[in-house]
Amino acid sequence: MSEAVVTPNGWLTLGTARYRAALGRAGVSARKMEADEATPAGVLPLRRVLFRADRVGVFACPVLREPLAPEDGWCDDAGHPAYNTQVRLPFDARHEVLWRGDAVYDVIGVLGWNDAPVAPRRGSAIFLHVARPDYAPTEGCVALALPDLLALLSAGVTSLKILPP
Repeated sequence: MSEAVVTPNGWLTLGTARYRAALGRAGVSARKMEADEATPAGVLPLRRVLFRADRVGVFACPVLREPLAPEDGWCDDAGHPAYNTQVRLPFDARHEVLWRGDAVYDVIGVLGWNDAPVAPRRGSAIFLHVARPDYAPTEGCVALALPDLLALLSAGVTSLKILPP
């Protein structure tokens, strides 16, 4: 098991490797809630990795890899029974589309946040994903440049320890 450490100032380290990371617009919070734009503090296991097979080649990964399809989404409607789970589109409640036109979700590490069990309004869709070129803040996820994300996965990362401010 390899645990990477994420600091509130936007750096992720695994062993001697250090990567710049984009975090939530509201920083890191020990009291994560839906739509607060904060990255949750704590140890978040890497559950599985979703990826765009039409854009990303073969890569090493310590957990289950699953290709995305245009019908994939993620429910972020706190009042819906499917809250904080992957769903098939079309979907009748509020959701994120995982098959995006930009590269942000070309690789998505699904992080274990509010998933065992799921609690309404505690936050959803907390991912490890591809950063925008300018490292713009996320809505609560951790984002790395694609080469850094693939290097981290191939190094065998299985969890992120996100330090509180």
